[in-house]
Amino acid sequence: MYTRLNAYRIMWVICCFDLPVTTKKEQKLAQGFRKFLIESGFMMIQFSIYGRHCPSSENANMHINYVKRHIPPYGSVLIFKMTDKQFGDSILYINHQKASPPKGWQQLELF
Repeated sequence: MYTRLNAYRIMWVICCFDLPVTTKKEQKLAQGFRKFLIESGFMMIQFSIYGRHCPSSENANMHINYVKRHIPPYGSVLIFKMTDKQFGDSILYINHQKASPPKGWQQLELF
């Protein structure tokens, strides 16, 4: 049976980056990129790793393209997507204690 929102259709967009911060200009670019991600609905998973919950693969592709247009000129940025099921199967340890990965948001659908 087909359901509109399920763990295999819902996607996560993950953005990992390593940006130089040796000069004031580089620091400003790196801070601006982090601020851009947060304002675009991404949440920090770890330092320099941000994730965004998306209701579909098409929506995830839209956000990936949006991030690609805002990548700073220096450093490295890795963007990938995974299903909610794959993200839910991830294992997180904090201080050698197993913890739960971040939960997705409830999707509000307006008709």
